Amino acid sequence: MRANPRWGSVAPAGAGAGRPRAGGRAVYVACSTLCFGTQPLDDALRTIREMRFAKADLAVHAAGPHLTPAEVAADPGRVAQRLKAANLPLAAVHLDTGPAAPAAAREQLRSVARLARVLATPLMTVPAAAAGADLGAEADRLREWVAVAAAEGVILTVETRGGTVTADPLGAAELCRRVAGLFLTLDPSHYHAGLHGPADYDALFPLVRHLRLRDTGDAPGEFQVRVGRGGVEYGRIISQLERCRYDRALTVDVRDVPADPFPAEPEVRKLKFLLESLV
Repeated sequence: MRANPRWGSVAPAGAGAGRPRAGGRAVYVACSTLCFGTQPLDDALRTIREMRFAKADLAVHAAGPHLTPAEVAADPGRVAQRLKAANLPLAAVHLDTGPAAPAAAREQLRSVARLARVLATPLMTVPAAAAGADLGAEADRLREWVAVAAAEGVILTVETRGGTVTADPLGAAELCRRVAGLFLTLDPSHYHAGLHGPADYDALFPLVRHLRLRDTGDAPGEFQVRVGRGGVEYGRIISQLERCRYDRALTVDVRDVPADPFPAEPEVRKLKFLLESLV
């Protein structure tokens, strides 16, 4: 067994996937469908399954590239059957309603929450309002959205993301303080590569219910780099979550971006094996 200051103790690849932790809890490795965004959804889900991920994190974005919220709202039954046919359970649904008007966005949220319930998916992630938005108004919106999701038995989380009110860890924590039942999807890359350099987000770990990971460098334009070339401390993150009794997914979210100078799939596989070795 070897150790790395960024990664922690490393066991043989694949040895820890879904292994129960102390107290009977289990952490497992999932994969975002955005890792294969240049493929049709059915092919992306097949690839994720063939790579032996435990579950998928399904992107439902107004801008694509796979399902859109409008498609789900138009025929949720057909969408549910299509996803069930993929024979791959979902860890979460990543919803982005884009520029939809508030009433339309709320109805799309309701449809996607119902889809999540039908598919036994426990959690949804949504983006927060843009940076500079009124925090009180955003809390009011999310309070209503939490109620819509909870009516379907689904946990609502807001993602930590640059350019939104959660770009500052203090803003993310304050949103959760104001909105009972709201939790976080932590994407540490946005805090590692923020405008003011790496941010301290340790206070957020008790609020985290979902996690997305890639590697991120320190220089401008290095939001996504080859695994091992950046500064994301996977071992420390997992250790902190374990202290908070986290028992959910570690999601590989290496985006398939044509402009990147390296293919995504080998990096997806590499990060999968690394994360499995840490749990």
